Amino acid sequence: MTYVISKGCCNDGSCITVCPVQCIRPRPGDADFNTTEQLYIDPATCIDCGACLDECPVEAVHSDWDLPEHLSDYLEINAEYFATNPLVGVGTPSFTRRVLPADRPELRVAIVGTGPAACYAAGTLSDIKGVSVTMLERLPTPFGLVRAGVAPDHANTKKMADRFGSVLSRPTVTSYFNVEVGRDLTIGELLQYHHAVLWAGGAPDDRKLGVDGEHLVGVHAARTFVAWYNGHPDHVGESFGLDGERVVVIGNGNVALDVARTLLRPADELSATDMAQHAVDALALSNVSEVVVVGRRGPEHAACSQGELLALDQVEGITVLAEADEVGEHDGDRKQAVLLRAAGRGGAAGKVIRFRFGLEPLAIEGEEQVEAITFRRSDGGIERIETSLVLRAIGYRGVRVDGLPFDEGTATLPHEAGRVVDPERDKAVDGVYCSGWIKRGPRGIIGSNKQDAEETVDSILHDLGADRLADPAGSAEDFEKLLRDRVEDLLDRTAWGRIDLEEKRRGREASRPRQKLVTIQELLDASRAAS
Repeated sequence: MTYVISKGCCNDGSCITVCPVQCIRPRPGDADFNTTEQLYIDPATCIDCGACLDECPVEAVHSDWDLPEHLSDYLEINAEYFATNPLVGVGTPSFTRRVLPADRPELRVAIVGTGPAACYAAGTLSDIKGVSVTMLERLPTPFGLVRAGVAPDHANTKKMADRFGSVLSRPTVTSYFNVEVGRDLTIGELLQYHHAVLWAGGAPDDRKLGVDGEHLVGVHAARTFVAWYNGHPDHVGESFGLDGERVVVIGNGNVALDVARTLLRPADELSATDMAQHAVDALALSNVSEVVVVGRRGPEHAACSQGELLALDQVEGITVLAEADEVGEHDGDRKQAVLLRAAGRGGAAGKVIRFRFGLEPLAIEGEEQVEAITFRRSDGGIERIETSLVLRAIGYRGVRVDGLPFDEGTATLPHEAGRVVDPERDKAVDGVYCSGWIKRGPRGIIGSNKQDAEETVDSILHDLGADRLADPAGSAEDFEKLLRDRVEDLLDRTAWGRIDLEEKRRGREASRPRQKLVTIQELLDASRAAS
């Protein structure tokens, strides 16, 4: 027997460290580790010990004898990887044991953000004797896109919050919520109380199409739509026109597939998830029956993962369609095979997700409200698609951080191995580091942040040993006093725990995993509730 890694793999490599025969690939250091869609288990080497099954935080590992029918393709998918990447050298890889320099036995690091990049960094740092971590979050709730970005029907992926929650609970990790660096205090002030500051603020903006009509009512970022249905406090008041029958999503990455699937899911399925109630109510009244997912280039360049496309084609009640002349010939690729099946279906009644390729947006039409989009086809022809709602899903984008250099082209912080660098002065910014999307750009999945964070942590440790980090002038107690003096509604880990318990309590009453509180006031009220 063998174990199989299926869709939803977080790619953080936790399973690799526990495998006694090292039959999981790729590993950190392998050429394709940072670009792979998922990890794979070699069926010829696996000894059926089950260590990876126990370790996986998102339940993406299954025994071959217990593999659900809808995941049956993954036994072959895992084997196929090793057919082209033969397993060589099954010895245990070397994992770095990080320690502080003997002459610098203490390290205090402030991490801005509590999303995956921040939590992986906090986990790595707090594993080291002598290190204490302060985590600062703008919202009253932690976990970034795990809470506000993962699709509600991806319940297993959301279980990463449990793993990250255990990091926040460590005795050497202190968390403060509802505090914003840049508004309530500066990076310079953080450095008065810490050896280093690690910025892990993600990519809170989105890329634009740059075409006429993009300003019209009914044109939104998919990022905003996702935040709205996930109950992000900044987007509770958004409104999306769901009266029309067709929605056009521009882009074909995993976010595009998430919003397309969510738009067509039955209301009773949505109400069984942790989707924000206002979104469940709005989508229950939706008239949308067709979502057109548009890509500028051909299907071979589709940005979605193989697993997400395979899963989409198996969603009950939704038919996936494509145009035969846009899909091309089958070349053995599984994504291509799904699209060829979709092209062979012709038409369908009911709810449809229609993939289109080779369409370049030229203009969005309408007086005040979007009415249609005009595209240039790859053959040079012009095509007009009528719609009353457009969601652009062409990528997230980082934003400038006050007081730090910023690369407008990549929308990231300039850095060297996580050290923030000022290009104009050609030197590192003393004591300031970065990790996650603000470091490498908005690419990769949750687990991609683990190796990224470890690289940055190693740079911090190296600089501490090289005496490049100044000892903080103030203590941790002084820092907490500063925050409490400045932030009227400062929340700590205990306050977040009250919010968490209240959401779960409301969820139990409604037979849901949790009922999210979605306004700042609701969250603050719950944080003050008696235990």
